[in-house]
Amino acid sequence: MLAPIAGARAAPFKPGSDDQVVETLPARADPRMREVEALRRASRQAPNDLDAAVRLARRYHEMVAAEGDPRYIGYAQAALGPWWNQPDPPPAARVMRAILLQFGHQFDAAVADLDAVLAQEPDNGEAWAWRAAIAMVQADYAAARRACTALARLASGLIGSACVANVDSVTGQAAAATQAIRSALQRAPDATPGERLWVLTRLAEIEQRRGQFDAAEAAYRQALALNITDGYLLAAYADFLLDRQRAPEVLVLLKDMNRSDLLLLRLALAAHALRTPEAAGWENDLAARFDAARLRGDKLHQKEEARFALALQGQAQRALALAQENFALQREPADTRILLEAAIAARQPAAAEPALKWMADSRIESVTLSALATRLRGGA
Repeated sequence: MLAPIAGARAAPFKPGSDDQVVETLPARADPRMREVEALRRASRQAPNDLDAAVRLARRYHEMVAAEGDPRYIGYAQAALGPWWNQPDPPPAARVMRAILLQFGHQFDAAVADLDAVLAQEPDNGEAWAWRAAIAMVQADYAAARRACTALARLASGLIGSACVANVDSVTGQAAAATQAIRSALQRAPDATPGERLWVLTRLAEIEQRRGQFDAAEAAYRQALALNITDGYLLAAYADFLLDRQRAPEVLVLLKDMNRSDLLLLRLALAAHALRTPEAAGWENDLAARFDAARLRGDKLHQKEEARFALALQGQAQRALALAQENFALQREPADTRILLEAAIAARQPAAAEPALKWMADSRIESVTLSALATRLRGGA
């Protein structure tokens, strides 16, 4: 199971015809690109071949997860073209459509697709995995737990246990969650690298929230040692390093990864902290990207833009407005953190009441969020 990638999707780019070149991929240098090229050829030759279309769309989505380039989401949607607007497409197309919709933060539409698939195929593990992931983003922990329980019957023991533990980690049982994940990892020496990456990243985030920073770093490094390029993992570890005032390591970690907006933000934050020559250029690039997204009506990078406005532009009021709008849609720890930070900077504590309520209702254990809440209430 994979958590949704922090990111955004504007209206996807759609080629005007099958002959239009949208990008030249370095197929000879990368086996993954060779596979994509083969899938593209198969899809062009048989445009109504559902299996080929879904496999191509899935590969594009995996490339987004690795590289953070949202253009691939548009290519994935184009691959599903014959089924995209169907009210009741085949389950394989519908699950893939839901994955792409959730990437664009169209959560209600994604859930509707997933629920429809599960009504037909109650043993569809991928649908349950994404149902759990979306429920976590929306802070619907009862739904997330139900989905994880169903997934546990279908997936590996490691993924099933970690899915439930991930819910526990934000509902007052963080210590027990880490124990459960560590035990599950010990019982799964043959887990796939992809499974281990997801589980270790979750473990690192939980330990980080608990203030167990050495344990968090160990888990992050174990995940990185799997040598799987994953944008979510890189962004999470970069944030960990930034919090530890280890900005030089961020520049090394994310070298040449400024194609991703999410990773460019972390590079810009590190460069700003170090006052390096790249800082101004990266900040200007980010500003241009956010401006372009706004012109497209794209509001899907609001959390990142809020961090940019607050930390790099010193615009507390704008950061607060962005963080508030983002929190109305997504309620995870990172969304909560930027809302609290912006409310403190803007000296508007009342604006963070939804975040404080979420913290109380969920019973999340986070040393960072607790410290910010204390500052917000005037306790420090």
